[in-house]
Amino acid sequence: MAAAPARSRAPTFVNGGRGIRPKEVIDLPKRAEIGKRVQVVVGEQAGFLRRAVGGSGRERDALLLGAKTVVAAMVAWVLARYLLPPTVSTFAPFTALVALQATVYRSVRDSAQYLVAMAAGAALAATFAAVAGIHGWTFGLLTLVALGVGRIRRFGQQGTQVAIVGFFAFSSGQGKIDYIGYLGASVMLGALCGLAAHLVLAPARHIHHRQQSVSDLYTAMSGRLDGLADVFQCEDFDPERVRQWRRDWQRLSADCERIRQSIDTEIENSRLHPRGGLGSADAALPRARDAVTVAERAMDHLRSMTRALDYALDSGEITNLSASFRTRFSSLLRNGAAAMEEIGQTSSTDSSRLAVLLDDAEVELDRIQRQEWVPAEAPPEVHTLRGTLLTDAGRLLADLRSGHQALTPTS
Repeated sequence: MAAAPARSRAPTFVNGGRGIRPKEVIDLPKRAEIGKRVQVVVGEQAGFLRRAVGGSGRERDALLLGAKTVVAAMVAWVLARYLLPPTVSTFAPFTALVALQATVYRSVRDSAQYLVAMAAGAALAATFAAVAGIHGWTFGLLTLVALGVGRIRRFGQQGTQVAIVGFFAFSSGQGKIDYIGYLGASVMLGALCGLAAHLVLAPARHIHHRQQSVSDLYTAMSGRLDGLADVFQCEDFDPERVRQWRRDWQRLSADCERIRQSIDTEIENSRLHPRGGLGSADAALPRARDAVTVAERAMDHLRSMTRALDYALDSGEITNLSASFRTRFSSLLRNGAAAMEEIGQTSSTDSSRLAVLLDDAEVELDRIQRQEWVPAEAPPEVHTLRGTLLTDAGRLLADLRSGHQALTPTS
């Protein structure tokens, strides 16, 4: 009698057997996608470490802050574990985390706010426990009052700690004064460990980097303005380059906000810094911030001018502008580009040279307005193009002139 053939194992199907693909086949793409995501995350972290080790900057600052936080939290926990009851020892490393911020000023401010919030929460817990006892309704009333007190603006971001500390003092400590005393000691210990880490290894200063970022911003703007000047002197300019500049203005606008935030952080970093001020270098930070403000205003006009030029190239309207108009307008833009280069220097602005550049540009603008007229029989679009270009150029020069006055007040 012949043996029955061996049965092969049936594949596992999904959707209650209604599907046609085995589960293993479906899982393969998912596993591949997960593997790609893991590779991306690992690659990002590896790149972060390379940049942190390779040179000073944001990545190295973040790495050092993380290392200081680990050490401060560990020391705070070890000391609290041996000196204080276990019920409050966790507050020490937590406060060390609060006390270690990107700048010394922010660390001191947040630590002070946390200490005040802790005192308020502990006082509320002790008051409710002593007056009304430990009950469910008193806990609810404590929560309501603590949340209201935490909304006071002086607590800053630590307002929620009023309720959190109140919970611990009311529930774990039963509102007893001795527990609150140990709690305050644990918080003070964590704050001291965190601030001590900043004293041992103070946050790095990046004043020159901030100045350089402003200089790079103005160099990019000046280069594109020079490019716009080239458009008026070329007969067959590539319209795609103008479209690329329109996209660049959006990116540079985002860069302005990022640079402003980095400058504000560096100004804050100079307060209460253990190494003290750097004299003239610290004075350069407000100037750099003012220069970013001027760049933001100027960029609005450059964006409008580039948009008008893009339309003019697409429609061919630019060819209806006279050769002399285009030559003089190109010269005006080049003077504006040179003025931008002068404003964006990392060193002090040469007030005399900047004034000459702006004067020359304004003289050229006035000459164009008086002498370069579009024929009356020209299409209305040409009149609109000329008016738009001259209006944007005039507003650009006005903003650069105000920047000259703001950045060189003694001129």
